Amino acid sequence: MSNSYIQRFLLEELDIRGAVVKLDDVWQGILENRDYPANVRDLLGAMSAIASVIGGNLKQTGRLTIQLQGHGPVSLLVVDINEALNLRGYAKAAPEAAGQHGIADLLGDGQLLLSLDMPGLRHPYQSYVPIEGDSVAEIFEHYLTQSEQQPAALHTAASEKAAACLFLQKLPDADKKDADGWERVTRLASTIRPDELLNLPAEEVLLRLFHQETVRLLDAREVTHEWPQDWDKVRDMLRSLGRAELEATLAEHGEVVIHDDLSNHEYRFNADDIAALFDEPRTLH
Repeated sequence: MSNSYIQRFLLEELDIRGAVVKLDDVWQGILENRDYPANVRDLLGAMSAIASVIGGNLKQTGRLTIQLQGHGPVSLLVVDINEALNLRGYAKAAPEAAGQHGIADLLGDGQLLLSLDMPGLRHPYQSYVPIEGDSVAEIFEHYLTQSEQQPAALHTAASEKAAACLFLQKLPDADKKDADGWERVTRLASTIRPDELLNLPAEEVLLRLFHQETVRLLDAREVTHEWPQDWDKVRDMLRSLGRAELEATLAEHGEVVIHDDLSNHEYRFNADDIAALFDEPRTLH
């Protein structure tokens, strides 16, 4: 099993489901060549781990995009994931974000946007939700509880090396099986330390927290970060801008630079590259 995965589980005697997400190599890939302040990095890490939980529910081909948009120093946190759990993410933050603490100070007022794009849909399905909560985990607890009509609990942790999440959700018959089960389990879950969540395997996390409960592990699924460069797509985009606009950019900057922030790629074109876009023979189909 990769060191980036989602491990789902069921507390069978309590009718409570959950998941542990561990992102190591995937998280390091998302952070590569990015210099986020630690507080912004940790927000994106929490959101990436939670997106892996939500994306794991995709049953057919599709892409889920989750955005936290605000009017504070962090204006955008965006993560997308497909049904194969291929994940990517990006944060847009002003320099002053480094000196802020707390979700309200960083994001200001804003909203949570979830967009699901699937084959056959003319337009992506979108859901807008006001930001409510003092952390990324609380924002998504509120969203999941409201959208699925069942209480949810989330605990997240992030560092420069890893991001992780513990997810719990109360199922409809939980109170019939054990009236105190949800309160007991969420109380136990709240004792998890960030270093445990980041460094321990999922099975050990669950053993430490719920050793007195019956835990059934489901098959773990790998999370990946595989977004290769797509030079052809970028060249087509540049051609659509027109030669005059690109040559004006060359005259001002000496090159044309395209940043694909979400996939974490940079494309550079010099004068010869731009000329080749318009002078090279084109194949007609």
